Amino acid sequence: MSLLLNIIWILLGGAWMAFGWLVAAAIMAVTIIGIPWARAAINIALYTLMPFGYTAVPRDRVTGQDDIGTGPLGTIGNIIWLVLAGWWLALMHVVWAIALAITIIGIPFAWAHLKLAGIALWPVGKMIVPKDQAGMPAHPRV
Repeated sequence: MSLLLNIIWILLGGAWMAFGWLVAAAIMAVTIIGIPWARAAINIALYTLMPFGYTAVPRDRVTGQDDIGTGPLGTIGNIIWLVLAGWWLALMHVVWAIALAITIIGIPFAWAHLKLAGIALWPVGKMIVPKDQAGMPAHPRV
């Protein structure tokens, strides 16, 4: 079922939004200091192509370890991202969500766009995992 939903999703705005994420990644990569944000944008561009069956979770929940992206520097990185690229990517996801929510068939796709709008605002420190792995507890620290 996820495969079918993902194919329909790509036709109903997923491809355009993935392209938007890749544009943001390219702009960030050109600046050199934006490479960490570019990496996050590429990961979410891939997620934007196939949101059904996957979810974004805090990376420390999956790995069981804090890192630069999940600590205070990650928060600063997210604030910078929000100002430079997050707001317009989130806005585009909301526009697509409104357009798709007009029809009953489009409501699941609108919901996926709203989920991606939230990630667009605060992507640093997130990891994309299959939904069946999202609830698993973090690995114990050794």
